[in-house]
Amino acid sequence: MVYWQIIHTLTYFGDSMLLIPTAAIMAILIAWKNSDSRAVWYWIVAFCAAGAIVSLSKIAFLGFGIGSARYNFTGFSGHSAMSATLWPVMLWLLSARLSGFWRGVAVGTGYLIPLLVGASRLVLHYHSHSEVITGLLLGFTLSTAFLVSQRGSQLKTFSLSQLCVALLLPLLLLSHGRIATTQQFLQRLSVEIAGIDHPWTRSDLLKLQQ
Repeated sequence: MVYWQIIHTLTYFGDSMLLIPTAAIMAILIAWKNSDSRAVWYWIVAFCAAGAIVSLSKIAFLGFGIGSARYNFTGFSGHSAMSATLWPVMLWLLSARLSGFWRGVAVGTGYLIPLLVGASRLVLHYHSHSEVITGLLLGFTLSTAFLVSQRGSQLKTFSLSQLCVALLLPLLLLSHGRIATTQQFLQRLSVEIAGIDHPWTRSDLLKLQQ
């Protein structure tokens, strides 16, 4: 019982219900605390690009059956991609007041969290290995590109009270645990776009290999 609670908690770290509001808070904090005025736009582009690429890959499959039966691929894992885009940047942002070593540990933790999210998606049988791996690669590429772009920027440190305020909404969402209905929305949208009665399923794709 405890094991499955841990798995579901880990997978929630990649849920849109948590990540989208957190990304919006991060945009405000980056605009406020970063010496590079362009950084907030870099962040918005990176996060939105992850969401757009994941959504397009899912619409391509759900509406038109575009996937790979050989690799059991029906679109990027959204949980993996979005968490890999957000958490390295989030931990980099909030660790501004730490020394170089501990900041490295914080950012490293930001890279570890998405790996655990991806593993949880496999344990729960929501995605195949190819979907999780490509999702992580997509997200890590975007977050790393953002962090590289910020090597010369200066971050103002957060006071303890500011840190608490910044983390309040994410912590409330984590405690509530409400799951986003993104997949259901994409299914309905894909059916409308493609003009079909039912969205494609993984079993439909795998039948093509037989």
